[in-house]
Amino acid sequence: MTKIAVLGARGRLGRAVAKAFLDAGYEVRAITRDGKLPAELTGAEAFAADALDRQSLADATRGMDIIFNGLSPVYSDWSSVLPMAENVMAACHANGALHMVAGTVYNFGSPMPAEITEDTPQHPSTEKGRIRAAQEELYRREAEAGRVRTVLLRAGDFFGGKGTGSWFDLVIASKFANGVYTAPGPVELVHAWAYLPDLANSFVALADAGQRLDSYENFNFPGHALTDLEIKAAMERVTGRRLRLASMPWWVLRAGSPFVAMWKAIVSMSYLRFEPHRLVSSRLEAVIGEIPHTPLDEAVKRALDDLGLLPARLKAA
Repeated sequence: MTKIAVLGARGRLGRAVAKAFLDAGYEVRAITRDGKLPAELTGAEAFAADALDRQSLADATRGMDIIFNGLSPVYSDWSSVLPMAENVMAACHANGALHMVAGTVYNFGSPMPAEITEDTPQHPSTEKGRIRAAQEELYRREAEAGRVRTVLLRAGDFFGGKGTGSWFDLVIASKFANGVYTAPGPVELVHAWAYLPDLANSFVALADAGQRLDSYENFNFPGHALTDLEIKAAMERVTGRRLRLASMPWWVLRAGSPFVAMWKAIVSMSYLRFEPHRLVSSRLEAVIGEIPHTPLDEAVKRALDDLGLLPARLKAA
């Protein structure tokens, strides 16, 4: 049985990926800082490790065939991102493990390309974008040196799955109980989204492809390219409820950003909410076949249910 270690297994992405690999019959070692796991990961081997401790990480991933990098530092402080990436590379090399990781659209900077392919040049314009680009360059160098094989699957903003911390729950659905849809930007602007269970299942399919993959693979996950009007309409269809449209008060965050570290971090990436972009792929389907894609209404319904916002009368529908 193929063994996979999932780093950051209690985070939103890590727990979705760990669950998908468990369901697919993989032997899963779920690694968190304290070794505690959410209920849906029953069946995984719980393991504690500090990603900033290289030896701890190497020990925690010993014997694994695959290491999934779901590490996610606090959004307002990314000083640990590259040190953790270097430690993950060391752990993969020590164990001869395939490295799998989710990429972001931060690397492309502003102005954003309206359509992002696997070959779109990267021109990061923010600190976070430059850090992400440096991460990917590290992965490429390790692959070219024959040390660590990497499979990177780039995705848009997450929605769905257990946990919180995305634009969907923190902004869009934050006032859903009061009948309000909060738009983070212009309502007719196309934005790249990834329904997490689909993304997680795509990682499983890539792992199944195994040795057919090159030493460094860079794929895009098309996901859902949507406007706020389309998401709002889907919410209204699945709940049978009309929602009032409100706008995120960016002026408040901009005014307070010099004093609040999290607001400063969010404002620095605000261009993503004001410049249209979508991810397309010319490679992924050729490798894994049909790309997992839950229809929009069903994905929105499940995402609302995951947040405890779906009316009880609709749960069994």
